[in-house]
Amino acid sequence: MEQNSLRITGPILKVLGEFFNRPTVRISGIEISRSTGLASGTLYPILFRLEEAGWLDSEWEEVIPTQVKRPRRRLYCITALGEVNARATFREFLPRSTEFAL
Repeated sequence: MEQNSLRITGPILKVLGEFFNRPTVRISGIEISRSTGLASGTLYPILFRLEEAGWLDSEWEEVIPTQVKRPRRRLYCITALGEVNARATFREFLPRSTEFAL
């Protein structure tokens, strides 16, 4: 997917906002779902599209599921390209009065 073909929606802005709240932390989908209120059927296609566009990168966490007593989680982080594009997107879509560190 080409970066410019990404259609920006309210849920995408919510997801991108999570990466600005914690820019140096890899975030699991379940953490993003809990903080944004997005259901998995909405969230995971967004994460997939953002990753396909090069805005996010992901990897499986390195744990042994039987030891942590849960399945491994996919961890996401914003890429340099994603940060540049997300900042431009927020500048375009957020009102000037919004206090957001861009």
